[in-house]
Parts: sequence; C-alpha cells; structure tokens
Amino acid sequence: MSTLDEVIALAASHDLHVSAEGATVNEAGLDYRVVMAYDETGRHWVLRIPRRTDVSEGMAAEARILDFVAPVLAAYGVAVPDWQVRAPELIAYPALPGAPGLTLSETGEPLWHMDPVSPDYAARLGSLLARLHSPGAAQAEAAGVEVRSPKQVRQAWLDDLARVSVAFTVAPALSEAWQSWLEDDTCWPKATVMTHGEIYPAHILFDEHGTITGVLDWTTARVDDPARDLAAQYGAGGEEMLQATLAAYEQAGGHVYPGLAAQARHLWEASPIGYALYALTTGAEADRATAAAMLHPEA
Repeated sequence: MSTLDEVIALAASHDLHVSAEGATVNEAGLDYRVVMAYDETGRHWVLRIPRRTDVSEGMAAEARILDFVAPVLAAYGVAVPDWQVRAPELIAYPALPGAPGLTLSETGEPLWHMDPVSPDYAARLGSLLARLHSPGAAQAEAAGVEVRSPKQVRQAWLDDLARVSVAFTVAPALSEAWQSWLEDDTCWPKATVMTHGEIYPAHILFDEHGTITGVLDWTTARVDDPARDLAAQYGAGGEEMLQATLAAYEQAGGHVYPGLAAQARHLWEASPIGYALYALTTGAEADRATAAAMLHPEA
C-alpha cells in the first residue's frame, strides 16, 4: 500500500469509512504499516496493513492471543486491540485510550513521550507483567495460543544461532558469549509463562498521569521465557530499572527465579540474532547489511 488514499480505499472496501483529513501514518513497525484515521462519527481507528505475506499468515494466531489476554489485562484496567476488521490485507480496530510512550520521527529518530528510566514506569511495568504472566500454560494452550516448554525455548535459541551463523559472519567474541549463555543452566527458566515478546514503550499506551492504558502489537506473543518481557527494560534503563521492575513484578505476584535478571540481560545482548532472523525473512539487502554489522561490529 503506497499511498494514504489507497489505504482509505482499502478500508472502505471493508465497510469502514475513514477520512484522509487528520490521518497519520506510522512506518515504525517491522511487520505492519499503521494508519490512524477518523470515521464520519469522529471515532478514531487504527488500520494495520501487513508488509509481507508471512505477517498475514500469522493473523489468526494473533487473534486467538488477543481473545485470550483481553480479559486477563482488562481486570488490571489495561486494554488490547479489538479487531473489528480481520482480513489478510487489513486489520482495523477502534483506537485504544492513551498514547504510545515512544514513536519515531519522519527521519526514523526515536521520540520519547515518557521517561524510560522513571521508577514509576518500572513499577507500573512490573505490575503489568505479573498480571500478563499469571495465566497457566494449560489455559493458554486450550485457547489456541502457542506454548513453548523451557526445553523448547532453549532449543529454539540454539537453532536460531546455528541458522544465523551459517548465513552471516559472527564475531568470535559474540559467538563465544552466546554459546556460554546457552550452556548456562542457571539462566534458563524452569517454567514458561504467557508473554508479549516485544513489550516496550512503543507498544505501551499511557494516559497523562503515566498510567498504562493499553498494550499493542501482540504478533510475537506466546507462552515462553518470562525474561523476554524484561529484556527491553534492561536495554532502555539498565540494571537499576531492571531491578526496580523485578521488585514490582515480585510484589505483584510474579515469580522471580534466581537467574531471571541475568537472562533478561542475555536476551537483550542476543538481540542481533533476532534482527538477523528478521533480515533472512525479509531478504532485503539493507536489512542484511544492518544485521551483518550487528553480528560483526569490528568488521
């Protein structure tokens, strides 16, 4: 979808009539292009247009995830998208209350609308994650959500690193660090939980008081390693904010096993593996070049 008018026309073909006037386009997402627009009643809508066929293929799984997590987070006062148009070429839902804590400028620069190293945010995030992680794996599986056991989580990382190492040149220091991590039993969880997978301020909505009102983009959600929802907090706020988040998480009922903080750090440091897999999925030369630089920064 190359123009705003084409997106408006696509929405109309699904009986959703929104206006180009006042509409905004967000190109930040790796999987979706997002348009925000108003209908004739003044209701604000989010239109998500998939960038690739593989994204469309994952829509049914994401719909099941939303149906499962919506009541879990609603009890905490947090909303998730309610898809009212579900088609391979378009997802549309009424905009949730609040505004994202992070957006990108037209030139791709990050624009922060909240303080990522705020202790208040750390406390709110910890409480939110405790709530999200509370359903059992059996409940999620019964709802059709993907479930990975601790053994499967670890094996997936071994497989991903092997695949990336074949496709790219990985700096020896990185390869050795990742192998050591993968062999360290203390880091890996004994139980997996319902996770978002990419929970950071760009996917979190806040009101004017800093209260979390909604969570967006559940594309990568599944039952998995709890640390995957803490890694970005370490990346943005460092050790102090990670520990503050874990303290709130534990106070709200989350289980903090001894290696959880270390695992969050390791997952953040392993982010080049994830980006390399993304580059292999898109096949774009620019993505491959970025991944290559991340995997071998001294080259």
